[in-house]
Amino acid sequence: MREIVLDTETTGFDPEQGDRIVEIGALELYNHMPTGRTFHHYINPGRGMPQEAFEVHGIGPDLLDEPRPPRPGEITLKDKPPFDQVAHAFIEFVGDAKLVIHNAAFDMKFLNAELGWLKLPLLPWEQAIDTLAIARRKFPGSPASLDALCRRFAIDNTARTLHGALLDSEILAEVYLELIGGRQPDFALSTHPVAQSGSAETDIGWRPKPRPQPLPPRISESEAAAHAAFIETLGDGALWKKLG
Repeated sequence: MREIVLDTETTGFDPEQGDRIVEIGALELYNHMPTGRTFHHYINPGRGMPQEAFEVHGIGPDLLDEPRPPRPGEITLKDKPPFDQVAHAFIEFVGDAKLVIHNAAFDMKFLNAELGWLKLPLLPWEQAIDTLAIARRKFPGSPASLDALCRRFAIDNTARTLHGALLDSEILAEVYLELIGGRQPDFALSTHPVAQSGSAETDIGWRPKPRPQPLPPRISESEAAAHAAFIETLGDGALWKKLG
């Protein structure tokens, strides 16, 4: 099963009000394992960059009302391609794979607006898997932002000082695997990355990183003591004792 974990950065919240995509980052999973194949492009939106959006992702200082040279970590956009120059490569990369997106309605709205302006086929809404919706169902009443889920699953996101589409996709891939039941929910045996050539950039070395700290145990001390007492009643031949 092929899935694409995807994120975008934009100039604002509403494409119908003139906001545009400025970055797309995506990575490929096969049977819930990263293949090493990625797609990443910065995009010239053909408009200015609102200060509020710039403070979120640090992209496009050359498009601010008062343009300035980039500082470390900032990306300029005037020399980047417009969306129409990367659209076909994006469509080819995605194909018919499921799209794993955090707050899918936001990204799908922008992607389909950009594709629609170019008279290209739109992405079906049912193609998206919304990890925000999954998290809210699984942990009702708890914070469900990407940062909050990283804290819940002890996933290292210290590199995420600003939003970035590819970095957020890498983090989201780890969160997604935790949300659906762990690192290898389908017990896939193949862990070798498959790098493929083409217009998409590749990062063969990427893997979901191990947790820096184990998750806390969910069994209480009293439950553990009750279990140990029960095992003692089974005799010396009990399988639990042999495995323990």
